[in-house]
Amino acid sequence: MDREASEAMNRLAQTARITRIDVTQHQLVLDPPFPASWDSQPRRKFPATIVRVHDDAGRVGIGSGDAMYGFADYQHLFIGSDPLDLARHSAVLDNIGFHAGRPWPLDIALWDLAGKIRGQACWRMAGGRSNRIRAYASSGVHRRPDEMARMALHVVERGFPALKIRFGRPQLKDDLAVLAAVREAVGDRLELMVDCNQGWRMPWDTAAPWTFDEALAVARELEKHNVYWMEEPLHRGDYDGMARLRKAVSPALRMAGGEMTRERYEFDQLLARDCLDVFQPDVACSLGMEGLRKLAQAVEAHGKVFTPHTWGNGIGLAANLHLTAGAASAPFIEFPYDPPEWSTARRDFMLNSPIDIDSEGWITLSDAPGLGLSIDETILAATLGSSSTYG
Repeated sequence: MDREASEAMNRLAQTARITRIDVTQHQLVLDPPFPASWDSQPRRKFPATIVRVHDDAGRVGIGSGDAMYGFADYQHLFIGSDPLDLARHSAVLDNIGFHAGRPWPLDIALWDLAGKIRGQACWRMAGGRSNRIRAYASSGVHRRPDEMARMALHVVERGFPALKIRFGRPQLKDDLAVLAAVREAVGDRLELMVDCNQGWRMPWDTAAPWTFDEALAVARELEKHNVYWMEEPLHRGDYDGMARLRKAVSPALRMAGGEMTRERYEFDQLLARDCLDVFQPDVACSLGMEGLRKLAQAVEAHGKVFTPHTWGNGIGLAANLHLTAGAASAPFIEFPYDPPEWSTARRDFMLNSPIDIDSEGWITLSDAPGLGLSIDETILAATLGSSSTYG
């Protein structure tokens, strides 16, 4: 871009104002249902909240994530404001998150809009470290040992460097049998991670999380199979337990967590108490793009790994990809993938082209402004449930 064009863009950016925010709710019918390993009720619909932020030049930023409960009471804090004041918006959204539901889909949309105003990709805005990142396959279905072994071999063939297995079957011995079958099938061709899913519960799931002794016993089994990390082995607030567990196991078995941790002070406690090796906040659920950009710096300054949870749709995945490639040095990032029940087409139904890896497991981000996404308006119209417009 020449100097004259750059100056013109800067003048345009300086006068931009947010004119409207649209929030729409969508439901994709899942037939057959998706039997998520963390949910006792098979999912027959896949909900998606789409947030669009419009400016006075007709540009639109798009985000997605939680349902934006209670946002109507606070929308006036954004209408008429400068879309490029991302630090201010992040602070306001953090306050809203205390008073209402998680509002971070709006932060994603604001970053997408800011990128379009600036003519800059979000990964560059986040720090510009890299335009690509490798993905690990994240399974979501409880399968038999032989079925999981076949799934793992498929993951190898697709080019993924790692696979995450979900525990939570009726008996722990069944989980361990799956892990053993997968390790036997793939040998050292895949890094394996295990998600114990003890950090949070579905609303109707009242089972108590593991105790320290239970988690340590599982960790000893995972060590036998050279598991790369053990995810959410204890409740998310059990700082003392996580710190003890991390010290009790081999350094080769990393402790991971933080996907549902909400506020920065909680992450600071996890860092200060040396609870985790791997931090997994999701930009669509916690702190947003600006907040997690800063957190990634703090995590890596402590010698830890920052690599987000990404179990959402393609818009949330894209935001986490841009953030992590641009701001961190993650070895790989979560990629929800467990066909046929959980395919890229289902996950990214609102995109014209689902996000996918290359033959070696890499995802390369373009230099297109913002998140660089192309939205399928036809499917969004067909799945629309409700809508709200502010401004």
